[in-house]
Parts: sequence; structure tokens; C-alpha cells
Amino acid sequence: MPGLLRDYFVVLPDSVAGHAVAGQLPVPDTTRSAGGAGGTVTVAHPSGRPWVVARPLVRKVSHLRRGDDALVLIGPDRVPEAVLAGLLEGARDRAGLERRLARLPGLHHVIAHLSGETWIRGTASGLRRIYHVRHAEAGSIASDRPAVLAHLTGAPLDDGALALRMLDFLPHPLSRRVLWRGVHETGAGYGLALPVAAPGTAAAPGPREYRWWEPPPPELSLTEGARRLGDAVAASVRAHIGGLDRISCELSGGLDSTTLTFAARATAPAELSLLTVAARDRYSEDETWARRAVEAAQGGQTDTPALAHHIIPADQAPYFYADLTATAAELNDEPLPVAPGRARAHLLLSRAHATGSRYHLTGYGGDELFLGLPHAYQDLFHGNPLTAWNHLSGLRHQLGWPLLPTLKALLNRSTFPHWLAGAVTTEPQPVTRTPLLSWGVRQSLRPWFTDHANALITEEFRAAAAGQAEPVDRWRGRHVDIDAVRMGARHFQAMEDIGMTIGLPVAAPFYDDRVLEATLAVRLEERISPWRYKPLLVEAMRGVVPDALLARTTKDHMSSDEHQGLREHAPDLADLWTGSRLAEHGLVDARNLLRLAAEPFSPVLVEHSISSTVAGETWLRTAENAWPTPDRTPTTSEASR
Repeated sequence: MPGLLRDYFVVLPDSVAGHAVAGQLPVPDTTRSAGGAGGTVTVAHPSGRPWVVARPLVRKVSHLRRGDDALVLIGPDRVPEAVLAGLLEGARDRAGLERRLARLPGLHHVIAHLSGETWIRGTASGLRRIYHVRHAEAGSIASDRPAVLAHLTGAPLDDGALALRMLDFLPHPLSRRVLWRGVHETGAGYGLALPVAAPGTAAAPGPREYRWWEPPPPELSLTEGARRLGDAVAASVRAHIGGLDRISCELSGGLDSTTLTFAARATAPAELSLLTVAARDRYSEDETWARRAVEAAQGGQTDTPALAHHIIPADQAPYFYADLTATAAELNDEPLPVAPGRARAHLLLSRAHATGSRYHLTGYGGDELFLGLPHAYQDLFHGNPLTAWNHLSGLRHQLGWPLLPTLKALLNRSTFPHWLAGAVTTEPQPVTRTPLLSWGVRQSLRPWFTDHANALITEEFRAAAAGQAEPVDRWRGRHVDIDAVRMGARHFQAMEDIGMTIGLPVAAPFYDDRVLEATLAVRLEERISPWRYKPLLVEAMRGVVPDALLARTTKDHMSSDEHQGLREHAPDLADLWTGSRLAEHGLVDARNLLRLAAEPFSPVLVEHSISSTVAGETWLRTAENAWPTPDRTPTTSEASR
């Protein structure tokens, strides 16, 4: 079924109408799921009606009921019943259960009925999210997939939310704007309390949000924080691949992927396949560092897993914007700017799957967590201005920031709503020599956006600001750090969905809540430094990753592949803008885009990325053709078995 290969679950009210909704759920194609898994898992209300209906192509559903209380965890592996019992028994309320859940890796959706209350939450990192909708007959329904809720309620697309997704970065809280009208996203770090019973009338109580997660105070030393981070990374890796015999890792040669390679090796799989995509740039260092990592991992020891290093030649790696129509295989929750790189990701995951791998690890999330964004020095300046200025001076000289604009930005005290109201502009934004010390990055509206799109986008920002939008955290640096992690976690969904299309589970252990918490708990002046590359991760991996590999301080980029892709795939882009769906919605000027497709090295495309517009176009075409014909809809009895 196009667009619904990813697994999903729904949480239904205990009513006849809720039972009927279970029979209307779309059925994903399980023939391409990992290991041939699939089917339906139904956890019932005490009445016998379906409460949680899950179709887990990759993830595992663990559940336990004790009298009127019940707990459901949906994550990378099944949680033993004894562990579930230890979590549920003795927890008198939601807070008590949350304290117990903190012992587990933070990778699960949690659905619970406790002390007469039903509630559901995802993860603080944003890797697992929650959506809800008001169904005309059944009342409040929740799911991890907004498209499923839109299907159940017939919700139309929201042009304002669609226009927002043509930006490269969608900051909090606008990132929560769902693409379908009437479908709502619960914020990361917040849970959703559902009415215990929905009688099926318009007067039934609606859900309410509550905050279950707060970032930890930054009070640990680098040594203490590194120990905690190392434990969290190891636990997250074990939660994904512990006990599996054949696994694979993307080994780019960078520090993040190298870290996970050695963490995966420590779980002692029988076979470990490492995959590296060679770079076309002859100055690239990634392949050299990847080879060094493989040599160090082999190390001449006989008790290590069998290692196989697969290098994909550069001339076999697709350029960006290749095979754009293939995105019809996955309906992401939203358009993702990484979509133009789908063909490249598909190639790597296909090669990993061909090795017999049962789970694939990637280093996604490492940059957002461990590099540290300059905005953080705003926070440090409040408590330790001399240290902040010392660090910022080093960074300023590296990035070429002028002195006076840097001082002005550092002393700026504008509120988050004030920043948000002006966060988009029609004027080009300088990429370099601009001090980044505010609440986020100011963005330019693209020249190919229509006046209608520009009006929709600016109104969305102004409305959010006028509504006194609150930041993720009251400190600018922590706000930007956490929002960047959550943005990256959203983008990673594209990799997960490609993996499900192929039949290979894909994981990014760095998006584990425990990893995020361990990172944020370290004192800022020790966590980031202009003179050290990812110091916290380096110290956390000492003794796991050889020191020679931890010494790398560089990072390769693939910007040349993107620019070359515009030339190589100009005809495909021209086809995309011919009959553009975004143009039909009045959001882009298709003639302008057609001209740019014929001029791939235009200064306009150097100054303005087109990737998010391409992602919006391909997503919209998939969304229009996502649902099965009526004869494929299961009956109520089938869905509730």
C-alpha cells in the first residue's frame, strides 16, 4: 500500500464507536517488513473492546495488566513481563510510574491506565511523537501517526502547515503544526491524558496535555557526565541490538559513527557489517578514518565478532535528487528536507540488508548533541561572563565574526515571541560572519514562493508569536540545543521509513532520552569548547574507542554532491515542476522552478536551498495516493483480534 509501510498504533476509547474505528484502520503491506513480521497486536480494555491496536512491522509491543491498571510499551525490543511488573506494581500515580520508567532506555512510546487515568506519551527527544484528533462518533483518538488519524476522520490538508514545511528549519512551536486540519501534535516532553470513557457525543471531554519531562540542571563535571553518557549510549545500543547475531553499522569515518561501531562491537554479535560510502571529493578524509577504525576494531583478537567492511565506490553512490518518485513508498509524518538524499540512503541500507543484517545503527543525532551551538554562550554569559567571552572569542576568530556585531548579539535580551515574529524575511540572509546567538536562525523566504505562500508563512510565525509562544527552555542556549535535537529526530524518520521499505530496522541510539539527559547534565563550559571537537563524547568513549580514533577533529561535507545533483537530475526536477502539486495549492511559482531546473548552477540556487521545496512536492504527491481501496479495509472483528 503506497505510503503506509511504516508501523503505527492507535489508542481508542472504550465505546462501541471506538470498537468500530478499529475496523477502519488502514492495513500496511507486511510482505516487506523486517523478517516477514507484521500483523495486528490488540490490547483490550477490561470490557474486551480494543484499547491499543498496533501494527508493528519493526517495533515490539510489550503489555501487562494488573487489575484495572495496565501498561503498554512500544519500542525496539520486547520488555520482559517481570520488568513490566516491576514498573507497574507500586506506582500509585503517573509521577511514580515515570520515576520507574527512567530506569529504561528512553526509546519507548508509553501508554498506561493507572489510578483511573489513561495517558500516553512519546520521548523527550522527539524521536517518538504523539498525535490526537477528535472523531465525530468515537471522541478522542491518539496515535503515533498523524496520517492514520487523518484517514480515520477524513481530515483535509492544511495549506498553512504545508507552506511552513517549505522552510529548511521549522522552529518550535511551529514544528508542531500538523499537515492535516484538526489533527494535533503533543509537544515533545509532554504527555496526553485521555478521557477514561468517551460516550460518543460532541460533549465528551477532550484530552489535556501535561509536562512529564524537564531538562536536567547542567551541574556535572566533564568526568562525571562522560561516565553517565557512556553508560547511556551502551544501554541504548543494547536495547536495539542486544542478543542479535547479525547487525550492521554505517561507518562514515566520523566520530559519531565510529563510536557506535565500537559500542555495537561490545554487544558481541556473531557478525558485524560496517558500511562506508566513498566520497567523490579527493580531499575527503572519511574513508581513511573508516579504514583505521576497522583495523582497530579487528585488532588481531580472536574473541571479537566477525567484521566485514563494505566500501561502496563513489561512482555507485547516487547524487542528491536522484529517483525522486521513489518517495512514494513512504508517507512520512511531514515533508522532510532530507528527502532529496533518499536514493543514497536507500542504496546504503539495501547493501546493509544484503549482508543479512537484522538491525542497522547510524550516528544520526551526534552533531546536534555534541558539537554545541554558539547560542549556548548566551547562557554561560549570565553566570560566568569572563569564561563565556574567552570561549566566544576563540569561536569568533574561527568563524570570522566581527567584534561589534558579536557584542551586540551577546547583549541582546529580546524575548522568544519577539524573535519568532521576525524569524522569516524576504531579504537574503548572510550565511557567514553572522553571530548566531539568538533564539534560532532567521530564514529567507524563497524567490519561487508565491505571495500567497509568503503570506501564509509570515502569518503563521506572527500568530505563534502573538499567542505568547513559550520557548522549550528559558535559557536561549538550552532552547536551541533541545530544539535542534528534536528537529534532527524528526528528520531521522525518513531513514526509519526507508528501512521499513527494505525490511531492515534502522536506529539512531543518540536520540535516546537518557543520552540527551546525560549530555544536558554537564556544565556548559566543559561540554562545548571552541578548541576541542565534541569533548564530552570523546571522554565518554575513552576505553571503548581507541585514543587514536578519538583524536579526529575534522568533519567531511557533501555539498558538492548536492550541487552536482541539481545538474545531473535537472530533467527529473523539470518533470517534478510540470504539473506541480504545490503550484496547484498556490504555494510555488512552477515557471520559476522550471527555469531554475534548466540553470542548476544559478546564483539563486547557491543562495537558496531547494531541498525543502522538493521534499514538499514529493510528500504531497505521496499523501494524495496513500490510502487503500475500500475492499482492503479490514472488518471490525479482524482489526480487534
